[in-house]
Amino acid sequence: MPGTYLSERLASLIATQNADGGWGYFAGKRSWLEPTAYALLALHAQMDQPHWKRGWDLMRSWQMADGSWRPNEQVSESHWSTALAVTLHCAKKQFDAPFRKGVEWLVEQRGEESTTLSRFLGLFVENHLGHDRKFAGWPWLPGTVSWIEPTSHALVALKRAAPEINSSALRRRVTLAEGMILRRRCADGGWNYGSRAALGVDLPSYPETTALALLGLQSCGEADLSQDLIRAKGLWQQCGARMGRAWLAVSLRNFGVDLPEDDRPLAKADVLATALEALSAPNGGHALLRPGARV
Repeated sequence: MPGTYLSERLASLIATQNADGGWGYFAGKRSWLEPTAYALLALHAQMDQPHWKRGWDLMRSWQMADGSWRPNEQVSESHWSTALAVTLHCAKKQFDAPFRKGVEWLVEQRGEESTTLSRFLGLFVENHLGHDRKFAGWPWLPGTVSWIEPTSHALVALKRAAPEINSSALRRRVTLAEGMILRRRCADGGWNYGSRAALGVDLPSYPETTALALLGLQSCGEADLSQDLIRAKGLWQQCGARMGRAWLAVSLRNFGVDLPEDDRPLAKADVLATALEALSAPNGGHALLRPGARV
């Protein structure tokens, strides 16, 4: 049986599920893919239950013809949260045509700064941010520039999907994105939202982006991440924000870092934070975001 910290969060997620089967960012609000995906991941041990199946069916209904997912019922645009839908398929071990179309869409996406045209134009325009344009991450929305967070979510998804998809394009895409994250590491050993410096000034790292960058770099053989993990644990010790602390716990536990179990009270209205706190518990399912997970 899960401990009190975990069990009360799982119970809260079931209680705040919307009538359509999804979850909003806050209790009683419109369903969105991001909180729905993380609620379903947190509730992964209940996949055979009707409430889990209703959430799954809603998420599946939001896939678009090109293989991407829309962020909710009312927004008909491809979205970064396609990565979460792919990860959820891996957690459920459902590797069907919708899953494969989602993977194909992710592999084809890249930040606008790394397209062939942008790289050509970059030969004639000064690169103020110092980004190496050949290392391609993912944007929040197609046609925009890449950022650490959507890149990390996509890497988690593709690394989970890789054993089911024998694709050299996928493997190369993962390598390029890992290179992007490593080259945007801040001087303090963590990660900012998109750049390591601006106008010649080093930028600070933040809890959530550092946690997600490390999750994206799991199983990456290119770099020693020991100092980055020290930075992440320091951020966890200092962090008071629920989202940042939960993401850091998910990430650090996936790297085998020993952490005491959190004891903060439940915030019933904050659905996304509740789902992430559930995942971050010692037995909460954080390993579902690890390559080769067998949860």
